[in-house]
Amino acid sequence: MLSSFSTLEKRTNKVDRVVIDAGHGGKDPGTHGNISEEKNIALQIALKLGETIEKYLPDVEVIYTRDDDNFVELEGRAYIANKNGADLFISIHCNAVSNSKIYGTETYVMGLDKADGNLGVAKKENSVIFLEDNYEEKYEGFDPNSPESMILLTLQQTAYQENSLDLAAKIEKQFSERAGRKSRGVKMAPFWVLWRTSMPSVLVETGYLTNSNEEIDLNDPLKQEYIASGIYRAFRDYKQAIDSMN
Repeated sequence: MLSSFSTLEKRTNKVDRVVIDAGHGGKDPGTHGNISEEKNIALQIALKLGETIEKYLPDVEVIYTRDDDNFVELEGRAYIANKNGADLFISIHCNAVSNSKIYGTETYVMGLDKADGNLGVAKKENSVIFLEDNYEEKYEGFDPNSPESMILLTLQQTAYQENSLDLAAKIEKQFSERAGRKSRGVKMAPFWVLWRTSMPSVLVETGYLTNSNEEIDLNDPLKQEYIASGIYRAFRDYKQAIDSMN
């Protein structure tokens, strides 16, 4: 499987194809709060983001890993991005934690951080493989519950980390300064889906469903528009910077 991903020849200094990944879906609800499930909010924000990009940047091709309540395997999400020769991969999620007072946004890039909490987020998102058929063979022994497996993902550092960090910083800045969200910053963690994508990639945790006030915000269509608009503006600024290098 590790060598089975076919990719198109990458275009240099150009951002005109983005894959938007709504996390979870179908039989995988993701995390949940009192009134909602992650899979639904992630899809709503992902679709709003794609619509905004198509409206204001019509030269950009938007590809979704899912545009309805379907279950897409973890490797399939990265495969879609690689197969289509995407210039950018943006994965949309919601977070959860035992402390209901915690709230705010976080944007992750592939890597290993000393913070145990970051590993916990990656473990939760990677554990979706247990819902897939033949996951032991498909993921060649990768175990989301094993610290050793998580660390192994980071040994092959991505060539796209600098650009991923740049986009992540732009997203969190937009959340904090324009979208009215509390930014918890840019973080690094070993997410399988980010590791397998052959382009700059970020995973956006749009908020905590375990915080009652934030869960209400995340279910508000207007607040979802603010979040999607924040990601769009970060994407637009990132694209302008990369395109200007031509």
